[in-house]
Parts: sequence; structure tokens; C-alpha cells
Amino acid sequence: MANVREDAMTVIQESIKAVLPDVAVRRALDDKEFNTNVYVIAIGKAAWNMAKATSDALGNKIVKGLIITKYDHSKGDIEKFEIIEAGHPIPDENSAMGAQKALDMVKTLSDKDQVIFLISGGGSALFEKPLEGVSLEDIMDVTDQLLGCGADIVEINTVRKHLSAVKGGRFALACGDAKIYSIILSDVLGDHLDSIASGPAYPDCTTSDQAMDIIEKYGLQIEDHLQKAIMIETPKEINNCESYVTGSVTALCKAAAESAKRLGYKPLILSSSLDCEAKDAGRFMASIIKEAKREKPSEYAPKLPCAIIAGGETVVRIMGKGKGGRNQEAALAAAIEIESITDSVFFSLGSDGTDGPTDAAGGIVDGKSAERIRMTGIMPEVYLDMNDSYTALKAGGDLIITGATGTNVNDVMVALCK
Repeated sequence: MANVREDAMTVIQESIKAVLPDVAVRRALDDKEFNTNVYVIAIGKAAWNMAKATSDALGNKIVKGLIITKYDHSKGDIEKFEIIEAGHPIPDENSAMGAQKALDMVKTLSDKDQVIFLISGGGSALFEKPLEGVSLEDIMDVTDQLLGCGADIVEINTVRKHLSAVKGGRFALACGDAKIYSIILSDVLGDHLDSIASGPAYPDCTTSDQAMDIIEKYGLQIEDHLQKAIMIETPKEINNCESYVTGSVTALCKAAAESAKRLGYKPLILSSSLDCEAKDAGRFMASIIKEAKREKPSEYAPKLPCAIIAGGETVVRIMGKGKGGRNQEAALAAAIEIESITDSVFFSLGSDGTDGPTDAAGGIVDGKSAERIRMTGIMPEVYLDMNDSYTALKAGGDLIITGATGTNVNDVMVALCK
């Protein structure tokens, strides 16, 4: 009989498999008619997989394709496609080069041409061309400030859209009379189409005033020329694009619940829109474990064996200079809280396989994790404060390493208790 940690690894594997984009992309393509003038542009962490599924489905109907994805997320050549790997979560020169190639591809298209626009999480950083008068360094600096102050993804994208020549519906305008069919793998809570990858082909509902309010809220340091650029309003009406959402964090949570149920746990999905500080989320999930495992639990406590599930995207407030990501930080915080509790595991997982600027997808901890970490000379509480969850979890053997998964639909946290 598998132990609870082995069960957790099974849930991780089956959850990711359930939200891979291949089948969903094919389903979206099957519902549409395409001529022989199809151009494909794929942006995001799942861009290669989405492009491969499109290539397999449409074959010779594709005239030309472009993939812009994160470094090390390409899985090889695809006929008729150029592949560019670029920076994430901070855009880099390749992000700008890729966006310019996309603009060059569509600038001469007519109403006889069709653009399949494949969008997945990470597209905001990977697909970037600054507005006139704005430099890539400007956008990199603003993005870095927003990430460091704890701004959520919607706030980050609101500001970036107003500094970009391709976000907030501006790329759709660049396609002229060509018809765009956007197939979207959502990494935004609530699946708001103007927020996913900063809505390059969707009317923008955010305003210049809202972007300035966010800058003021977090006390960001920006120069006068950026304030001037932000006040140039984004398009509020787009008439040449149809959008189709293929997957989201809701499906990820459901897959985790179904996997846990098959393994004999009673699943409960608390939320698929978790949005708070990572360490607070980890502590909260740990508190549920403690409640379920009390010697005399309340009659209303989760009944064992149980699987408590939450999905969403937390944030990290950077106070130290360590290495990690939001999922690792949640796991380390939980490890401290559930120390000595038996037959229970907590994991927090980024569905794309990369958590922050690390090679880990997240962390998986149990009642002995904190002790294992301390035995290496590392104090987990200190390393949590230093935002160095990666080092602590690696010392305890508690990192989740999946490699790039080919999908990106936010994060899932699961507490398993036997």
C-alpha cells in the first residue's frame, strides 16, 4: 500500500497530465474551418506544445508559424515554424525580437488570411515591444519593481499593457483585416481575456488612470516619459478576433480532486481563485491539516482520509536575497507548521514546471521535513524570512522537479491526510 507521500506524487503526475494542452487545442481547432492561408503565432510557456498540436492538425494549411516561449521550453523543430526562446518573468531582448517578428509576419496580411494566435501563461514577458519612447530596459525595471513589491498578476499586466505596443489589444490592430482565432490556456484567475498574456488581441478594460493608481499604490519609481506613455489609452474595441479558452486552474483543481478520490481520499476543493501571500497560504493549508489530525477533531473537521485542494496564484513579498518561488515558499511555511504530524503531506505546485527563477516546480513536505532541513544546519524559519525556500527544501529533499510540463494553468496546493 502506497504511503501518503507516494500518493501525493501520483496526484501531481495525474493532475498535470489532465491539463496538457494537446487535446484541448485539437478540440478548439476541430470546431473551426480554415483556408490555406493560415499563419500561426504561439506565445507563452506552453507555446511549443500548442503549436505542435496545431501543426499536426492543420498541416499544409499553415503558411508560416512563430513560437515564442521561455528558455529551455522548446522540444525541437516544427516544420514551417521559427522558434524563439526569451526571458521570463522579466522580458529580455529576445522577447522584443520575437514580438517584432510577429508584427512583421502580420503587417501585410489581408482579409483572405487567418491568424491562429495560441496564448498561454508567461506571454506577457515573452511577447513584448515597447511603445515609442519607451525602452525595453524601462519595462524590465517596472516589471522587476512590481514583482518585488507583491503586486498581483492583474496589477502587473495593467501597467505593462500601457507601456507596450503589442499588449492590451494593440497586436490585434496590427493584424489589420486578417481574422484572428485566439486559443487560450488561461493562467489568470477568473479567465479574464484582457489579462491573459496582457490581452494582446482582446479589448482592454483597464485604463491609464488605473495603471497610474497601481504605480502610486506601490510607490514605484518611474520617470516622466513613462508616465506620458502610460496616459496613451489602449484599444477598447476589437472586431477581428474570436477567442476560445481551452483550460484553466479550475480544471487543474478538479483533476487533483479526481486523482485523490481514486486513491481513497475524500476530496474538497476550497477555492480555485486563491490570491494571497504564499507563506500565508502555506500556513493556512497547514492549519487545516492540524485540524483534521487533532486527537479529538471537531465534528465539522475534514474526515480522514481527506484531500484538501486550493488553486490560484499567490505572491511573494521579497524581503531577502534568497532563491525560490511562490510554491516553494508556501511549502516551506507549511513544513514549519506541520512538524511532527504523521501521515500527512502538503504540496504546492506550479503547473508549468518552473516556480520562480528556479528549476523546481514547487515543494512537497511532511511532518519530518523541518527536522530534515535542520539536520543540515539550515534553520527553516530563517530561510523562509530570507526568501530562500529553494535552498531549505533542497536540503530536506523536498523539491518537486518535473521539468517543463508544456502547460501553464496557475498553481495547485494539496494537503493529503491519512
